[in-house]
Amino acid sequence: MRFYEYESKALFKRHGLPVGEGGVATSADEAQSLAEKIGCPVVLKSQVLSGGRMKAGAVKFADTPEEAATLFDEIMPIIVNDQKARSVLVESKSPIAQEYYVGVTWDGRRKLPVLIFSDMGGIDIEEVAEKHPEHVSQTHISTLLPFTPRLAKEGIGATGVTGAALNRLTPIVAKLVEIFLEYNLTLAEINPLVRLEDGTFAVLDGHVDMEAEARDKHAALLAELGIGEEETRQARPPTEFEIAGAKVDAADHRGVAGNVVGFDGNLGLVIGAGGGSLTLFDAVRKHGGRPANYCEIGGNPSVTKTCELTKLVLSKPGVEKIAVMMNVVSNTRVDIVARGVIKGCVESGKDPATTIAIFRIPGSWEEEGFKILAKYGVEFCDRTVSMNEAAGRAVAKLQG
Repeated sequence: MRFYEYESKALFKRHGLPVGEGGVATSADEAQSLAEKIGCPVVLKSQVLSGGRMKAGAVKFADTPEEAATLFDEIMPIIVNDQKARSVLVESKSPIAQEYYVGVTWDGRRKLPVLIFSDMGGIDIEEVAEKHPEHVSQTHISTLLPFTPRLAKEGIGATGVTGAALNRLTPIVAKLVEIFLEYNLTLAEINPLVRLEDGTFAVLDGHVDMEAEARDKHAALLAELGIGEEETRQARPPTEFEIAGAKVDAADHRGVAGNVVGFDGNLGLVIGAGGGSLTLFDAVRKHGGRPANYCEIGGNPSVTKTCELTKLVLSKPGVEKIAVMMNVVSNTRVDIVARGVIKGCVESGKDPATTIAIFRIPGSWEEEGFKILAKYGVEFCDRTVSMNEAAGRAVAKLQG
């Protein structure tokens, strides 16, 4: 779940990081008022859940409050990576002496958090790592031992930073690591973290991604930041389809039937079993299919919950058929899922036999589930048919 820049900075400020004075404007008048309050010059930045704002012309500088109002109107219509601006962040512009990069994320290979630091900030860290690897350090953080600022200092010093800059950067970088660990984040990034001409440091831009599963744990923080429960944030704002999927999942505590993401295909998917859902999604694409959505189902959802997810997927424009597939399940009753998807088809005015391209969920109560599917003429298969083959059969039904 991705935060907007202004939300990320609000979190940073809450923990004492040096965030400059600023505010969010949703109108030209508000932009002008903020510029008057902050004092010019100011920078105006489009608030989207994507990078590339500067290249798109969605970051501008104003020398007067009146110019800030004019630039607000210029920024709002700009599309950045297919995203419209939610608002515009107005902040003071300060003279910069040095730019740094600092980020904390997960190293999938080491299965540990990793602190990435560079004394060349303000540009893509991937570009710095490729062209100037000596200016980038990686410091892994133990998940067993307590984190100490010493590790942050080592990571900074590894790029050649010394003296007063090293001492002043250390508590800032250490605090970012602590924020990452405390809030179950997958990314906490400041780019650039700058040293101003007067020797002080400031966070000029920040990005935060949180584990979606940590939402309930940090509900108070999300509410304080104004992030709604229906917002399934990814690298873009949620669509109406995705918001509806979150509501289906939240309406019933039993099992999971959500984590819906929309795509532009014609094969609707009701898939699950942890990593199996990703495997099945990829298998559909490998066979030449075009998924209409990604979702996750499991944990023994109720008939009603499965039904509502099925109806939602079938309601998506362009969906011709659905494929219901999971790995072998022990904590989900096959008969309940079968009842739910058939009920969803019927309530959507669809014939289950022609709408369900394939049903491949072997496991608990599978004999009862297969009897229900056979009654309605739905093609199903047991565990002798691999997930990859089942995906291929579903795609073939559409292509045929």
